[in-house]
Amino acid sequence: MKRYLAISLALSCFAQPAFAGNNIDLSNHTQEKFKHFSEDLGSALSYKAVIPAESLGITGFDIALEVSSTETKSLGDAIGTSDTTMIVPKLHIHKGLPFNIDVGAFYASVPTTNIQLVGAELRYAILEGGTAMPAVAVRAAMSKLSGVDQLALNTSSLDISISKGFAMVTPYAGVGTVQVSSNTSGLEEENFNQAKTFAGINLNLGLTNIAIEYDKTGEATSYSAKIGLRF
Repeated sequence: MKRYLAISLALSCFAQPAFAGNNIDLSNHTQEKFKHFSEDLGSALSYKAVIPAESLGITGFDIALEVSSTETKSLGDAIGTSDTTMIVPKLHIHKGLPFNIDVGAFYASVPTTNIQLVGAELRYAILEGGTAMPAVAVRAAMSKLSGVDQLALNTSSLDISISKGFAMVTPYAGVGTVQVSSNTSGLEEENFNQAKTFAGINLNLGLTNIAIEYDKTGEATSYSAKIGLRF
């Protein structure tokens, strides 16, 4: 299973993505179409932690290769294709700090496109969790798109999550909200909030760590997977 997931992740990084930064054309978009486009893109590019609620601890690290795939409805008009699945590979890192605080960040550069994306989070475990008790955490996060001349897009999010470890396996789930700010020339800036729900499973095999996550932000659904080191 570990080998299969690793191969799948590696191949996903080199897959031809539907969203090509060189080919975005928003010139024929009405304000309504631009809003739908921004809703889908905001969902795809918003921060996805792919990690349980429990704190890593002061010495803890989580470093991983992550791939997210988002099914959308409104990207095709802007990129001239009926395929609206967006694949985003990322390098993701989390670090534990004192007082049940964790920080995280990612960098993404989508192959064959101009798209670059950065994101960061600050997470606080309200409940640390233990043998009998689950962990509960609140998180503030952001992401920022760059490299696409016609478009400026930023997201910020707040969520609360819960997780409970069972030996090597830790399921988790959460809810939150994502604020999207999207701007292109010739149209009014779009600013709106989208509801967010997510759930995932983390599998720790010594130093090797594997996680998968389902996310629904607005009307778009994303699936993420990551493999890396957690200690």
